[in-house]
Amino acid sequence: MDCKIIKFISIIIFFCTEVSALEFSGKFIQGHFILGKTEIGSKITIDKRQVKVSKKGFFVFGLGRDRKNDIIITKDLDGTKEVIVKKILKRKYNIQRIDGLPKKKVTPPEEVYERIKNENRLIGKARSINSDLTFFKDKFILPLDNAIITGVYGSQRILNGKPRWPHYGIDFAGDLGTPIKAMADGVVTLAEKDLYFTGATLIFDHGHGVSTLYMHMDKIFVEKDDIVSKGDIVGTVGSSGRSTGPHLDIRLNWFDVRLDPATVLDIKQ
Repeated sequence: MDCKIIKFISIIIFFCTEVSALEFSGKFIQGHFILGKTEIGSKITIDKRQVKVSKKGFFVFGLGRDRKNDIIITKDLDGTKEVIVKKILKRKYNIQRIDGLPKKKVTPPEEVYERIKNENRLIGKARSINSDLTFFKDKFILPLDNAIITGVYGSQRILNGKPRWPHYGIDFAGDLGTPIKAMADGVVTLAEKDLYFTGATLIFDHGHGVSTLYMHMDKIFVEKDDIVSKGDIVGTVGSSGRSTGPHLDIRLNWFDVRLDPATVLDIKQ
């Protein structure tokens, strides 16, 4: 901290410049979720996107799987601007091979292209919601009890021997019918029983662009616009959509930025 020492009538008084009120919880690493805290009334811009700041000064953003460039965070409080530049650290990702998938699930036939486009639009719409909810700042919990992780975020997927998109979630093994818990308080923004790739699918809004997605479920116990509390049973484990066996695949997003769910859960990385 920079300090200036001023002597006045043989009394030494220390005057120190204020420490920035910007605080961050999370690591500036590819795929990570970052929770921020600032002074009430501040405006925060992440790169060129102005983000919501809650009444208590909380804000949030995320770093994509392959982000390489530095991130620029700007705080504006009553016209006084502060700019922070953070370097993003790179990660190494696994390669995961999955065989035995039906051919049409790896390379969909042309007759389902329109269906897939429509379903992607539904998911994109749910992920684009920018509500004032502040559930994102609270601790998340694991969706399954005694869960065993079988797939991790960022892995390059080789499906039936063919390279495909990386895996953007975490896979939990589970028996068919195992209860699934809501990882955090939220509002249901999508509840679909049969999407082509993801099967029975739920999306929850946690505020400020943060959403979670649950895939390949068997049964769904909630409906769109329902409000859920952390720990509520929202459905059961299944093997719907593009799946080779019962499991739960969860995703974490900040708008369209796909994040590692492990960064909000008690999972070692």
